[in-house]
Amino acid sequence: MCSLQALCSGLPLRPLPENRGRWAGVPHAPVRTPGLSPAEEQLALKNALRYFPPDVQEVLAPEFAQELRLYGHIYMYRFCPDLEMRAYPVERYPCRTRAAAAIMLMIMNNLDPAVAQFPQELVTYGGNGHVFSNWAQFWLTMSYLAQMTEEQTLVMYSGHPLGLFPSSPEAPRLVITNGMVIPNYSSRTEYEKLFAMGVTMYGQMTAGSYCYIGPQGIVHGTVLTVLNAGRRYLGLQDLAGKVFVTSGLGGMSGAQAKAAVIVGCIGVIAEVDGAALMKRHRQGWLMEVTGSLDHCIERLREARKRKEVLSLGYHGNVVDLWERLVHELDTTGELLVDLGSDQTSCHNPFNGGYYPVQLGFAEAQSLMASDPTAFKGLVQESLRRHVSAINRLAREHFFFWDYGNAFLLEAQRAGADVGKPGANRTEFRYPSYVQHIMGDIFSQGFGPFRWVCTSADPQDLAVTDRLATSALEGIVAGGVTPAVKLQYVDNIRWIQEAAKHQLVVGSQARILYSDQKGRVAIAMAFNQAIARGELKAPVVLSRDHHDVSGTDSPFRETSNIYDGSAFCADMAVQNFVGDAFRGATWVALHNGGGVGWGEVINGGFGLVLDGTEDAERKARRVLSWDVANGVTRRCWSGSPMAYEVICQTMREDSGVVVTLPHAVADGRVLQALQQ
Repeated sequence: MCSLQALCSGLPLRPLPENRGRWAGVPHAPVRTPGLSPAEEQLALKNALRYFPPDVQEVLAPEFAQELRLYGHIYMYRFCPDLEMRAYPVERYPCRTRAAAAIMLMIMNNLDPAVAQFPQELVTYGGNGHVFSNWAQFWLTMSYLAQMTEEQTLVMYSGHPLGLFPSSPEAPRLVITNGMVIPNYSSRTEYEKLFAMGVTMYGQMTAGSYCYIGPQGIVHGTVLTVLNAGRRYLGLQDLAGKVFVTSGLGGMSGAQAKAAVIVGCIGVIAEVDGAALMKRHRQGWLMEVTGSLDHCIERLREARKRKEVLSLGYHGNVVDLWERLVHELDTTGELLVDLGSDQTSCHNPFNGGYYPVQLGFAEAQSLMASDPTAFKGLVQESLRRHVSAINRLAREHFFFWDYGNAFLLEAQRAGADVGKPGANRTEFRYPSYVQHIMGDIFSQGFGPFRWVCTSADPQDLAVTDRLATSALEGIVAGGVTPAVKLQYVDNIRWIQEAAKHQLVVGSQARILYSDQKGRVAIAMAFNQAIARGELKAPVVLSRDHHDVSGTDSPFRETSNIYDGSAFCADMAVQNFVGDAFRGATWVALHNGGGVGWGEVINGGFGLVLDGTEDAERKARRVLSWDVANGVTRRCWSGSPMAYEVICQTMREDSGVVVTLPHAVADGRVLQALQQ
């Protein structure tokens, strides 16, 4: 077994590591069907071999060619490290800078089999959210990070480490771009070809930026979504006895089971992949499992009657579950579900992100590889049935929302009845969760802020929980508006109960939703604790790209932007650039994420707190811009809440100068156009 020292020494070539192929006992990515021409196949193989000197190419060429034929991509399985992949304590990484060691920790966490969806294919979550395109890129990146000084920056092109280049201590140590394909060529078909040729990559959001923290990363957002859905749609603060039905337990969707328990409702989550379902059950995120629809309905009825808190995994297709719920309604008059959504990887519906109800799991995987056109037809038929069942239930007191996974977008493309009379391009029969549930939170500047304790010590995480709680309580005590107070109270309760819910999978990390003031206060508290030795090692600050300023996505994050700019990506690009020159340790900009390739531009950052005054200065600048950018954009798109937040920001920070938009009466516009 290799060591961390060996892992940072460059590609292992003499001798070559043993080719152990695909591991048994771990999930693997579906076979890809890129449809390469013979010339493109040659290019794919040539691009893979260029990482290796000529004397080993003779061995590797036929091996890589076979991978391309069998799996539709060259992953370089031979070079998958013989090492326990996890987030080791930061001091164990052989580096010249603390920043590089922290980045190594984050990369290895993204590839930890307990965290990653398809670890050998370098997929962290979402079915195709890659950390790297192949294992050679991993080895080279680790080697570069080990060598890096404070006067260098590592540049990453869609998984490919371009190299170390001179910069300065103020510059980011790492700059990542993923999927930056020329817009006219940013189609799914082109993506499959370009990825197979090894020249671009889909990094999802935090997979390709090395900032994923396991399903905890979305648990809190799901908790807030379900809580606020109950408040908005059911008029309830207490969801005891209420039923939330959804699907997906593979990557981020695994959070749904835990979220249902935390909010105190009954969560029924369908999953076609038995391995993914049992993984969540073993981790304690899923309380019960059944493969029987009859038992599922019986257990659901029982839990409703007793008002039990339950997360129940149904091993089967969610369309069967929805249609059975319709059958129960039509035959007994009993509506067994109150809230519903979907978290299949529907941004990638024809390559394993959504499995059609007509086929079993293994049969579907086989058809996906052998006849992609037939598979696509079955997926679209399944989507139509899926929506039809939801539409029937929605005629009663049942509420459904799109969870930003492109479900309604793909259903519309499949010809399902999801239209809404008089709607604009980003609206459907059912709302996006941003439009109805979480959009106001973004306008207030609240979004998913997270941190990782690089000591890998649970005691450090407990200290940060206490410090974060104290920081937020201090802000509330100083006086905030009722709407802001509600958000703080929800998040304080979340942090206080976090340890009880055993949320950590992988690195010692935590997430909460906070605004600019809260993020800065938490960062200052952490940095001071590091300086006085209360925390044993640096802390990495980050966030989901799904945040106030990080993502332009007209069918999700910016679906509640109604000034016509929802399809523009200035905000996400400016955020990436602004974080870079304000002091972020690393920055990332991606095409795709959440809703899918070509549908989104998003970015993120990592910032290492090490207890120094320099780290405090950088954190203040980065965290302030990272929120104010998006709030100001929402202010200009007409959000009254964002307007109030920017006014408050300018009162408190003389460095922020914004010309505020004026109200425009619709009548005046119509009158002028009619003249």
